[in-house]
Amino acid sequence: MSKYTAPSSFTTRPTLTGTFGMAASTHWIATATAQAVLERGGNAFDASVAAAFVLHVVEPHLNGPGGDLVAIFQPVDAAAPTVLMGQGPAPAGATIEHYRSEGLELTPGAGGLASAVPGAVDAWLLLLRDHGTWELTDVLAYAIGYARDGHPLVAGAAATIARVAELFREGWTTSADLWMPGGEIPVAGQIMRNPAYAEVLDSLVHASCTVRDDGPVGRAARIDAARRDWKTGIVAHEASAFLSQPHRHSGGGLHAAVITADDFASFDAGYEPAITREFRGRTIAKAGAWTQGPALLQTLGLLEPLADDLLDPSQEEGAHTILEAQKLAYADRDAWFGDDDVDLDALLSADYLDARRSQITSQASAEFRPGPLAGRTPFRPPLRTTYDAPTVGTGEPTVARTGETRGDTCHLDVIDRWGNIVSATPSGGWLQSSPTVPALGFCLGTRLQMTWLEPGHPSSLVAGRRPRTTLTPTLVLRDGTPEFAIGSPGGDQQDQWQVLALLRIIVGGYTPQQAIDAPALHTTSMPESFWPRTWTPAGAVVENRLGDSLIEGLERRGHRVTRAGDWALGRVSAVGRDAATGVLWGAANPRGMQGYAAGR
Repeated sequence: MSKYTAPSSFTTRPTLTGTFGMAASTHWIATATAQAVLERGGNAFDASVAAAFVLHVVEPHLNGPGGDLVAIFQPVDAAAPTVLMGQGPAPAGATIEHYRSEGLELTPGAGGLASAVPGAVDAWLLLLRDHGTWELTDVLAYAIGYARDGHPLVAGAAATIARVAELFREGWTTSADLWMPGGEIPVAGQIMRNPAYAEVLDSLVHASCTVRDDGPVGRAARIDAARRDWKTGIVAHEASAFLSQPHRHSGGGLHAAVITADDFASFDAGYEPAITREFRGRTIAKAGAWTQGPALLQTLGLLEPLADDLLDPSQEEGAHTILEAQKLAYADRDAWFGDDDVDLDALLSADYLDARRSQITSQASAEFRPGPLAGRTPFRPPLRTTYDAPTVGTGEPTVARTGETRGDTCHLDVIDRWGNIVSATPSGGWLQSSPTVPALGFCLGTRLQMTWLEPGHPSSLVAGRRPRTTLTPTLVLRDGTPEFAIGSPGGDQQDQWQVLALLRIIVGGYTPQQAIDAPALHTTSMPESFWPRTWTPAGAVVENRLGDSLIEGLERRGHRVTRAGDWALGRVSAVGRDAATGVLWGAANPRGMQGYAAGR
């Protein structure tokens, strides 16, 4: 029997270790912000919220205040992990009938009709109220400073603006006003300011200051006052009024959004229990089937009883087996998942997994193969096939002149010296999602593009229902105690890249940084969650560092392989605690030279 491939002695950076606190994210300024909060006595929740609002400012092409959020966390005094739900639903006017009447076959990938109710800001404020210790004014000071005084624009944001410059000039002129100062495309490193968003955050602080009560009750009331202001004040009214004017959507058509101020007011972020599964001595915790999270649990369930070498993505047979297991899990995601009655007990049961595992052969499948559940017919989404090479790179959205996006996102992890731990994946509201609302300095998101305009499925477009999101942070426990938080941007690839890191850490014995640095791959043999929702049967995207022998072996097995380059896939970060020593650790993705960990 082959052994698991030994990790390379080379890493791009060390796995950081310490005893005080660790933070990791997709942008160094957010990581530094989180660490600064820890240094000033804040806990992991204070640090996460401060860093998250900074991410709105410094990674505007990957997330924004008009977007959404999924997080999973565990306070030191809690017995189990909890999911923070910041995914807003479809507005009351978002119906299949209305979208069809607009001549649409798919929910657009850009423009106001793709906007779910923004959920991220309310979710972050809820987490701060219930588990943080700081006042809102202190937490938001970092983001207000960067929005008002400026920050160096990252290369990815500059490239994204360049790709949509013509759309901005011709159609979304308010976006051009904000993101193209003086009518020019900004360059990487240029100082960018967003005074309108700074004013929005200031208004939240001012709302909180109207509550004068002292003590914990007063602090909670102050944060709730800011939440009310967000949902019923200038943000709700300006965004809904502005987007009610027809504007260009993906595909080129002009449409008016249906979101209203009442939609903002009716949404409350909340908490949910995590979904868990055991794997090789660990408990893996994910959000429910309104995310793609349970597909990771199903993938691990398919792989768990196999020999270790079949769980090794650095060997041909292991890479093939992992890809084939993911195809089965993601077919079930697309057939069964959504904000409705999803039978996860059946999908994760031993008998079901045994039956599905038997479908993995030595050859690549080019079929869409959801599994059957008793008495129910699996949904088969419209399969729009493309044989064009998938877009690859460091994970930036693909942006066309019409505003087409295959979105990406941010991620952050924080653990503090007391043992509180957070894994969070904020996304949506990208600067290329819809026209900038000039009074706000940001746009609304496009999460509804993950809904189908065919009725009768958990992921069909239904007013008041959450779209099934790709956002999928992870918490790993050992003997009931959090061991590490992990996550990644990447749309449909988020859990695929996390699976590789989990297998290498748990089965292969890699250090976290070794696992993150190791070469990655993923399947594209599934309908994409993003407009225009095409798929590549038997498609696989690989990093060249996997080696010619492995890649050619995948091709002989029937995989349609796209070589992405040496350092192009995977954007995982993680923080954790060694149970034996109590030492904290942090690790972050080097690809794109943007993500960093920090700690001591």
